[in-house]
Amino acid sequence: MPEELDLPSKQLPLFSEQQEKRTKQPPPASRPGLTARTPLSTAIGIFENYMQERGFTENTQQAFRLDMGILADFIGPATAIEEIGTTTLNAFLKWMDGPRDVPCSPKTLERRITTLKVFFGWLVEEGILPRDPAAPLIHQAVSTPLPEILYDSQIQAVLSTTQKMRQGDIGRKADVRPHLLVTLILHTGIKKSECVNIHLNHIDLTNPAAPALWIRYSQPQRRHKERRILLPSWWPAVLAAYMEEYKPRQHLFPWTARNLEYVLTGVAKAADVPRLTFEMLRWTCAVHDYVEAMDREALRRKLGLSEISWYEVEAKLALLAQHMGHKRKQAGETD
Repeated sequence: MPEELDLPSKQLPLFSEQQEKRTKQPPPASRPGLTARTPLSTAIGIFENYMQERGFTENTQQAFRLDMGILADFIGPATAIEEIGTTTLNAFLKWMDGPRDVPCSPKTLERRITTLKVFFGWLVEEGILPRDPAAPLIHQAVSTPLPEILYDSQIQAVLSTTQKMRQGDIGRKADVRPHLLVTLILHTGIKKSECVNIHLNHIDLTNPAAPALWIRYSQPQRRHKERRILLPSWWPAVLAAYMEEYKPRQHLFPWTARNLEYVLTGVAKAADVPRLTFEMLRWTCAVHDYVEAMDREALRRKLGLSEISWYEVEAKLALLAQHMGHKRKQAGETD
């Protein structure tokens, strides 16, 4: 099996070991004016500054402010944060789910549980509280379908097909584009919108042993999502063949997202897999990194997710990892 097809057993870290050492941050210092005796309303205000510093989206900040404001109304804005325990938070959630007499969908309730976990988790991280009263809260699972992923046999079928396309064994002429596109998403987990916006100067080949992709944004409010993702050492050779064939001038893929979706549809048909989409490739990458025990914070950053989004995504990754384990066990029993 060619080295570049051996995806299931390989982990693609966000940073090299040396980079992790250089970027590792010291333990956070307590924020001025924030203690265990700080009133909840004051702590919420400081939390808003934290959300801005960490690059939370405007929608997330607005939702968190609303959720924490409702908690303050329930227990009193002057309540010291150290006085808020798990029993109080469970009573708050029970009140939200009925006696408040304001409609609260399961999805909204789920988000508010996440808000509590982020807020009190932050206080523990800052060293303000010795324990997290929100940690024992149980997420009420909302019945949304799990994302589709490619399992091992499907990955091999897809990569085998794109290799054949590259060599001209499928179709009238050799075409390296499908292989470049599929391997890029499988190893980086980037979104469709991020893929179509890649400029040639976003690809860093200065270190042949550690090529990398920079994900850049032109909008200032999205700069916090910018990140550097390592690529496999063999990938530049595929890129070189692609550059020779297509000769792009500015964007790596000078086509619309719809055009690239057609490319994936063609690969799926030739590989005899039901579907192949950007989202499936992104989730497949994430699940493999999750199974390989990639540092969870590094994985969150690699995927370009906010803290609020990560809570939901991590839960789905855990379930998908279980499904993948079952599939591998079944495949092993069949062999």
